[in-house]
Amino acid sequence: MATSTTFFIFFLLLLTRMAAVAAFDVPTTPFSEGFSHLFGNDNLIRSKDDRSVRLSLNRYSGSGFISSELYEHGFFSASIKLPRDYTAGVVVAFYTSNGDIFPNTHDELDFEFLGNVRGKDWRIQTNVYGNGSTARGREERYLVPFDPAEAAHRYSILWTPDYIIFYIDDVAIREVVRSDSMGGDFPSKPMSVYATIWDGSSWATSYGKIKINYKYAPYVSEFSELVLRGCRVDPIQQVDTAERCAETVEELMSADFALLTPMKRAAMRRFRERYMIYSFCYDQHRYGNFTFPDCDYVSPEHTRFGEWGDNRFPPKEVRRSRRRVRKPSPINVQSSE
Repeated sequence: MATSTTFFIFFLLLLTRMAAVAAFDVPTTPFSEGFSHLFGNDNLIRSKDDRSVRLSLNRYSGSGFISSELYEHGFFSASIKLPRDYTAGVVVAFYTSNGDIFPNTHDELDFEFLGNVRGKDWRIQTNVYGNGSTARGREERYLVPFDPAEAAHRYSILWTPDYIIFYIDDVAIREVVRSDSMGGDFPSKPMSVYATIWDGSSWATSYGKIKINYKYAPYVSEFSELVLRGCRVDPIQQVDTAERCAETVEELMSADFALLTPMKRAAMRRFRERYMIYSFCYDQHRYGNFTFPDCDYVSPEHTRFGEWGDNRFPPKEVRRSRRRVRKPSPINVQSSE
């Protein structure tokens, strides 16, 4: 009886896992059709088939690219392979932002990948900023059950008028639901999509105590399976944007990646229980007893997070060095093979 019960439980968990990681059916975008070189000169190398990009960091420069259009909500995704070996101080980022248009009231949604010394895990951070709300930064940090430098994994951001979902390998790891009490803290203005690699020594590893070592440069990250699915808008003429984007938003919110079934929510809960090591919700060092309206406060989580160094020494707000001017730079197509 015990054996059959164990097998049944294992079978249910297997079905749950398979349902949670089923691949999303979304078309990918060739680099030249959706993106432009942002900075880094020859540190950005496109593949001959225009389907993948390598970004590298050396002692002279990082590199990055930006979407050719701004989007009013959307689903943005990339398969990313991170640099290997000693990566302390290295930051790779895949994110949306409008900081070049609204420098004081910008919106932003981030995946930030924080390097580490040899033998230590990469840490992954997600951020949600609305209307310049970095002082109330909604950061979370996670470990992952795989080596992100060994093989590419998919990282996705869904942004709708009502909620935001972050995915790793098609498993939801975070959901932010809009509420009236959040006010402008929920991102609402059109954003571009960015990918960058840069020197984050001032804060990324042990909060700036461990610096980048260019002995191990160049640091190379690979981006492929790029997805841009959303409503493209003009940054200047935004007349009737909500009405014009209504059909696209409806399609987004009815897609499989927007529907969190009970099984998908269970997978998200398991991931957060096992791998989340920092949550802004429990950061009393930074926010005191301030209560965020979008947090579900769970006492065991509070106790568990208090045991991690990430909560005793919360993330700092030093991120300006990852982006350069918006104006694209010319670049030749080169082979990454």
